[in-house]
Amino acid sequence: MKSNIDKAEADITTHYKNPYEIVQELLQESIQTLGLNENIYHILKKPMRVLEVSIPIRLDNGRIHNFTGYRSQHLDILGPTKGGIRFHPDVNMDEVKALSIWMSLKSAILDLPLGGGKGGIIVDPSALSKRELETLSRAYIEKITPIIGPQKDIPAPDMNTSPEVMGWMIDEYDKLRGYNIPGMLTGKPVIIGGSQGRLAATGRGVAITIQEAANVLGMEMNGATAALQGFGNVGSMTAKFLHDLGVKITGITNAHGGIFDQDGLDIPDLLEFVKKGNRIHTYPKAAPLTNEDLFGLPVDILIPAAVENQITKNTAPAIQAKIVAEAANGPTTPQGDEIMEQKDIFVIPDILCNAGGVTVSYFEWVQNAMNYYWKEEEVNQKLTEKMTAGFQQVLAIREQKQMRMRQAAYTAGIRHIVKALHARGWIENEKMLEG
Repeated sequence: MKSNIDKAEADITTHYKNPYEIVQELLQESIQTLGLNENIYHILKKPMRVLEVSIPIRLDNGRIHNFTGYRSQHLDILGPTKGGIRFHPDVNMDEVKALSIWMSLKSAILDLPLGGGKGGIIVDPSALSKRELETLSRAYIEKITPIIGPQKDIPAPDMNTSPEVMGWMIDEYDKLRGYNIPGMLTGKPVIIGGSQGRLAATGRGVAITIQEAANVLGMEMNGATAALQGFGNVGSMTAKFLHDLGVKITGITNAHGGIFDQDGLDIPDLLEFVKKGNRIHTYPKAAPLTNEDLFGLPVDILIPAAVENQITKNTAPAIQAKIVAEAANGPTTPQGDEIMEQKDIFVIPDILCNAGGVTVSYFEWVQNAMNYYWKEEEVNQKLTEKMTAGFQQVLAIREQKQMRMRQAAYTAGIRHIVKALHARGWIENEKMLEG
């Protein structure tokens, strides 16, 4: 008989759209649009290194379970690779590869001296005790230690990982190395070298890009309406910042269910409710809402902040929002993207929209190197400057080239990487970069 852990590991949906194929298609399309030599595509289409590790752990019941973990490092020509570690039953090698490529593009768009990395373990963390989770976290870092470090590859939190998990991981790494190396990962607790503002950074960045998009459309934020898919760290922080700007959030869903209030949910109250360990679908002051109905809500802003492949040929036709802000990585399939383009929806692509996390992770890494730490106000100011500059760069390419925002974002990222390839002698000219 299979355990809950075995079942979670085997439960991969048959309708899964491979994100690695999606990102390769988008790279190829963008490189062709830019008139680049196809050799650029062959450089970018694969990570430079992918590690798969087996992690046998003794569970509390005495049984040994062998977990599978991955770490993908896409490209390090601009600096060490950088990216989160996710714990999820659906983690797989192709997903991790795709996420590492997206991380390279995010860093390039925001002009960060980093490449893209990503890691993950196939696990449902809710099926583990805290001791089991800590043991797994430490064992994973031990397995990938040979290929990570502050000048090699810098992990960070992602789906279902947290500052606490990062604390376990950095402690294990320091034990193995024999001394304190705070810059080996980011997103750790502030007391051991984390940055002020890091926990809220991705959500804050999402809100900043939504403000910029609203300016483009002439939309007032105060009184605008929004719906959110996902209420983890990114979704909840996005909700908080939008609420502070006067946005009415009428619907929120996650994997367990959802809630709706046409007059706007009480976000501060909901945050307190969830903080106490409750799930959002049990919130008593709102009506129930299904994930399917969320996409068709009559709102100004739709924010997918959960997992990949949510806006598809089936869900996109129902979308009424003027702005779709991709707080999640890869939430839109190519078919879904085409439908949104036909509907003239302003899409803030994931590689721009959710880049606030890697930006403040970069700030944390810099502070670790200096051993001097900034106040939260300074971190937030620098984040706003970076996110605004990145958005305006992508917007300028969109208007100049008359292309959709996703293509413009890929163009911005690829251009930046190609300049580095040229500087290192990988390609002979960069004539197409001025157009």
